[in-house]
Amino acid sequence: MTAIPVEFVWHPGMSKSQKQKSIRSLHEAAAQTKGIRRILEISGKSEDETGVRLSAFNLRVQLIDDVIASVEALFQGSKVFSNGGPFTDIYLKDSREAKKDERVRASGQLIGFRCDNRDWPLYPQTVFYDWLYLSALRQNPTLAAKILEYDGFSDIEFNPQKSINCQAASAALYKALVVRGLFDAAMSSPEEFIRIHANHKKNAVPVQGELF
Repeated sequence: MTAIPVEFVWHPGMSKSQKQKSIRSLHEAAAQTKGIRRILEISGKSEDETGVRLSAFNLRVQLIDDVIASVEALFQGSKVFSNGGPFTDIYLKDSREAKKDERVRASGQLIGFRCDNRDWPLYPQTVFYDWLYLSALRQNPTLAAKILEYDGFSDIEFNPQKSINCQAASAALYKALVVRGLFDAAMSSPEEFIRIHANHKKNAVPVQGELF
């Protein structure tokens, strides 16, 4: 997968309408300057229902202990800090509540993740988030298949100053693995996923205004 920087006109403001203007601007610029036309915005602000459903806030996954939660809630609740965690009760929270849980903000330095009785490292960067996202796609094959119809993915909500995880990048990783025939192998075990993930993402940090 490749991150492609695109210069576009940003429409300031937090309203959904302003965000959607910026999305259209980004996609139009990508078509004109990069020749990329089939682009899916993946966020709650997407004008495409598929993009909304693929948001980590909406996409859900079932763990081995039968817990069903959004990718976002699982990600937040699985964090392990120097002063506590994981706080697995967060799994049952709404995605926005999970992200704003005070313990996630005040438990010291993030040192890793623990989910389904397995520890996950911080590096390669985004590996645990991507594992959750792709696990959810594996459990939602009809929705996952729609990703293959697009040539690029964007996430207007991504803020590189606050996060390194990007749902558009996760979707692009999914398509890259499927196209290369590596998806089943990657998802066969966490160890294999970490190995293949490192080869495909190279620890690259996405930035605002990039397509994947």
